[in-house]
Amino acid sequence: MLLKIDATALNAADVRLMRGDPLLLRLAFGVLRPKQPGRGIDAAGTVLALGADVSGLSVGQEVLGELPGGALAEYALAPAARLVHRPAELAPATTAALPMAGGTAWQALERAGVAAGSSGRRVLVIGASGGVGTFTVQLAAMRSAEVWALCGERNRSLVERLGAIRTFDYRTTTITELPEASFDAIIDIAGTAPLRALRRLLVTGGTLVLVAGVGGPLLGPIPRILQAALLSIGSKRHIRPLAAVAKPEILAELVALAAAGQITPVIERTWPLTEAREALAHVDAGHTVGKAIVLAGPAH
Repeated sequence: MLLKIDATALNAADVRLMRGDPLLLRLAFGVLRPKQPGRGIDAAGTVLALGADVSGLSVGQEVLGELPGGALAEYALAPAARLVHRPAELAPATTAALPMAGGTAWQALERAGVAAGSSGRRVLVIGASGGVGTFTVQLAAMRSAEVWALCGERNRSLVERLGAIRTFDYRTTTITELPEASFDAIIDIAGTAPLRALRRLLVTGGTLVLVAGVGGPLLGPIPRILQAALLSIGSKRHIRPLAAVAKPEILAELVALAAAGQITPVIERTWPLTEAREALAHVDAGHTVGKAIVLAGPAH
């Protein structure tokens, strides 16, 4: 279908695809340049035209979802199967923030076994003030888990408002200072802490989920993922990498929660489309709090 784009949320994936970093990524997304030249994956927009085989959606309907790319534009083509309806009470910027970050947080908690009614389960979120982290804290707290979080000092009060009962400044608190065998689940979004140190924090039967990971310019996080597989052999403390994918059924759940006021996307700043380059540079610089949004109209 053809969409008129109203808002686009930027992700670290947009920058990595633009840079072709790590080099291994280029085998799938373009060796010398990106196969999809336009950036922007998360989008909220209005349906302008439908393909012949599209059903369940109509021209003029407000939708959102993950596009293959190209959402940093006035108009974009989108696979209908990836889109869900946007309620009128939710602003485009609010819904554009949901797909990739919210979906990743949801899938990470599922992989860690943190389901609804997880009262008494203690969850540690590392990298809690970014896009994925802010959703992870909210969803875990909504599921009655006891949330601890690592983030920057300036963001601790924000993360506490989102539902964390204890927060720590990652610059002054090392992983080894946290109590051993204390967490039922760890969601590692920062991807820098030693895996053995993280595993020691888990209770027997606990799960560490790797949402991201640093690495070299060639293989990126692959060596860390392989180490995780080796450390998990025969262990009762599990380490599970996450490869989140677009799941419209999860996105529909997130939209319903946002409409009900049960989760609130954290939006650090918005830019007009004419300043999309500056918005990408801001994300590339790192340490974005929540989400960076590009709007088709005026921004602030």
